[in-house]
Amino acid sequence: MKAIVITTPGGPEVLKLQEVEDPVVRDDEVLIRVEATALNRADTIQRKGSYPPPKGASPYPGLECSGTVEALGRNVSRWKIGDQVCALLSGGGYAEKVAVPAGQVLPIPEGVSLREAASFPEVACTVWSTVFMMSRLSAGETFLVHGGSSGIGTFAIQIAKYLGAKVFVTAGSEEKLAACKALGADICINYKTEDFVTRVKEETQGKGVDVILDSIGASYFKRNLDSLNVGGRLFIIGFMGGTITEVNLASLLAKRLTVQAAGLRNRTPENKAVIASEVEKNVWPAIAAGKVKPIVCKYLPLSEAAEGHRLMESSKHIGKILLLP
Repeated sequence: MKAIVITTPGGPEVLKLQEVEDPVVRDDEVLIRVEATALNRADTIQRKGSYPPPKGASPYPGLECSGTVEALGRNVSRWKIGDQVCALLSGGGYAEKVAVPAGQVLPIPEGVSLREAASFPEVACTVWSTVFMMSRLSAGETFLVHGGSSGIGTFAIQIAKYLGAKVFVTAGSEEKLAACKALGADICINYKTEDFVTRVKEETQGKGVDVILDSIGASYFKRNLDSLNVGGRLFIIGFMGGTITEVNLASLLAKRLTVQAAGLRNRTPENKAVIASEVEKNVWPAIAAGKVKPIVCKYLPLSEAAEGHRLMESSKHIGKILLLP
């Protein structure tokens, strides 16, 4: 098969389409012929050499895909050859075929094309596991997502609104803020021209929001704590603004704050299967009802993966970038 190989750690130009061995399907795995895969920020970090795949995972980038089941491991009972599916991957999506544990495979949500479905597994599993399973965002609460126009952000806005939260977002341009508003965001803050802490306090009568989903890390850490309500929960899923900061722990104690952080890729297949099952139960009905839609910025052929990475790193995109083998 053909796959995108990271020929050496570096810039987008190191991504090359090459002939490689087909994946070997283990007993509890499904082989998918890939229809589409989606870019994630983690792919760009892997390309630079800073985010190696977990032991035993495919060396090729790509953390989600959609496609058609082509082969089954001997222990797999739910799926059959020919099924159209999408899947959460530990790697290997930038290829014509990928093997994935059966518990990480999901049906195509009703009302969504096979191609578009590639935009959902990683964002849905990330947001559902962090914001809902661990931070317990509930109807009537307030929620802030940084980078509202990203793949994570555009999904988080829609699912949080669907479940009855008031949604705040930050983004860096009026075009991006308009896109967030169109998806249902209530309060849209341009972080380049406004202090988000001040605006959050103004909009919540000085209280702050209940849950924050943050991909920035160190440079936002203190400001995120300042933006939280009593009993507020901060969930960190990325470090675009660094990993090291100082904090006055008294603020955590005074407001009874919870700070959590997690990635998805290095979790066990068993844990990912639990998350995927929760996503199918709770998120797929919202998609079927038309309340959560795929937000795709651009489709590119797999051979133009480098162009996709350039676009992602420019931060000019709104929603997901998809690659088509």
